[in-house]
Amino acid sequence: MDTMTARKRLEEIRDQLDKSIMVLHRVQQPAELSAEYPQDPADAGANLSETERSEAVLAAARSQRGDVLAALDRIDHGTYGTCVDCGGTVAEGRLEAKPEAARCVACQAKQDRRRH
Repeated sequence: MDTMTARKRLEEIRDQLDKSIMVLHRVQQPAELSAEYPQDPADAGANLSETERSEAVLAAARSQRGDVLAALDRIDHGTYGTCVDCGGTVAEGRLEAKPEAARCVACQAKQDRRRH
């Protein structure tokens, strides 16, 4: 993928993530509870679960945004498409599917195994 196309796709992804993060952040803000209607314990559990899900989605969106910004930085420095670990080429198909990819498939597999 040429860097002009990659930059355009990455900027679109970044803009979409910015919108999603803004919406998720608003959803996460605690709602004002009325003193007249105390919260039912069952509702409290459901609200906690929803808050945890929202926090997880927000964290994932922020992480992906960081990956996208790093990819844009690699474009600026002329290293886009080069694996950050081994220095090899990141396959064209991988960049098509995931333009923010920083590693070749082999190095990404090693990274994933380290996390688990």
